[in-house]
Amino acid sequence: MTPFNIPDFRQQLHNTELAEWMERISPQYNARLQPDSQRNFPDWLSALDALPQKTGSNVNLNSNAITTTAEKNFDTEAARAALHKLTPWRKGPFDLHGIYVDCEWRCDWKWQRLSPHVDLQDKTILDVGCGNGYYSLRMLGAGARQVIGLDTSLLFCTQFQAITRFTNEHRATVLPLGVEVLTDNPFHFECIFSMGVLYHRRQPDEHLKLLHDNLQSGGLLILETLILHGHEPREMIPQDRYANMRNVWSVPSLPALMQQLDIAGFSSATCIDITRTTVSEQRPTDWMPYKSLTDALDPQDSSLTIEGHPGPLRAVIIARK
Repeated sequence: MTPFNIPDFRQQLHNTELAEWMERISPQYNARLQPDSQRNFPDWLSALDALPQKTGSNVNLNSNAITTTAEKNFDTEAARAALHKLTPWRKGPFDLHGIYVDCEWRCDWKWQRLSPHVDLQDKTILDVGCGNGYYSLRMLGAGARQVIGLDTSLLFCTQFQAITRFTNEHRATVLPLGVEVLTDNPFHFECIFSMGVLYHRRQPDEHLKLLHDNLQSGGLLILETLILHGHEPREMIPQDRYANMRNVWSVPSLPALMQQLDIAGFSSATCIDITRTTVSEQRPTDWMPYKSLTDALDPQDSSLTIEGHPGPLRAVIIARK
């Protein structure tokens, strides 16, 4: 049982500016992938080892569920059992050789709302807080050249490696690291996605500035985050939890968010979508059998969270450096 690695990814980046960055962060990457990094990590690695090494064929990255087709003599039930050991599955859906992984979030709905507004053709993209890489793979389907995902969850990184066994797709990778590795990065991305991350940052202004500094001139930020309804600049700072989440530090109104983007140095910021999250888009499933949005809303008034805050309203912003 050996921690996974990314040899194909590193080989593709040979003699590029991104390869220099990868060399800089290799010690942090290797440290995170030690079996004792997290209590359940050895079990997740065992589940990964139970999957076929290479099974990818007829991959569709443009369907609502990222889809792969089974080859002959594929042991579907063994693969299903191994994938189930990587529960909970938050982002999806996936249809992997006939195994439908019905994740907590219908991420395809969000992708349908934002994808018509961005041109990703031949771009090198950073996907911050990427989870198991669902959106990263959709970016490849939209024509991206390379996608680098960052997520500190070893479970989500292992899920991505499991998905790669089915897709055999190495133009995207998920690194088990946070945005701190972007400090002094010599490579600037053409496009950065930060989806569902900003409200988890203690210093959102610093997060936006860091993303700005890691974009090429003219590059695009696609930002998806919680907002407050209203036309005045204001900010809500939950004292304890927001929608059962402990680590929501602040939720701005759209005007306040636009001010934050301006201070960070972005220009031409445009809101392309505002959608209230419903229990149809985020819900428990057999692949995520724990508390979800239903448990986070006031049972008497679904427009409020269980703590009495305004219910989750999410905006997608496109801004340019």
